[in-house]
Amino acid sequence: MQEKKDLKAIRNAFCCYYVMLGNVEEAAEKAGFGKGNALAEGVKCLKSAECRRTIAGLRDILSDSGNVAAGLKRLAFGNCKDAVYLVFADELPPPDVIERLDLFNVSEIKRVKGGGVEVRLFDRLKALEKLAELENSCSDRNKAAGLIAALTASAEEDDSSDD
Repeated sequence: MQEKKDLKAIRNAFCCYYVMLGNVEEAAEKAGFGKGNALAEGVKCLKSAECRRTIAGLRDILSDSGNVAAGLKRLAFGNCKDAVYLVFADELPPPDVIERLDLFNVSEIKRVKGGGVEVRLFDRLKALEKLAELENSCSDRNKAAGLIAALTASAEEDDSSDD
């Protein structure tokens, strides 16, 4: 019974991470599935009707229009500590360490003459601007749908009162 509760908690965590990250494998890893089977477990979660309902509900609550908004939120509010670690490391970390780094906010990495490393991050302000545009377009779409529904309902009432 405890094992079922644990799996449910991990699946709920997966749903939350998936809504925020938009990446199945990464969401599964962060939720607690093992690295070796994270992708398979994440896909299994997405096949579950319960997980799809949870994800849809979370997106609705967050007024999230999907992966684009999740990516923009991550760029705008994401953590850059792994990029800072990489810049200030004396030497290139081993592959297993690099694999665990969250470099989502990094737009470019290059070596500069003299042995240094240059890391460019995505522009947070631009991500916020795009996120605001996306939110406004969704809001405008909902307002337009509401107006159409009200006009349609009004026209139907007029038709029925003519009888």
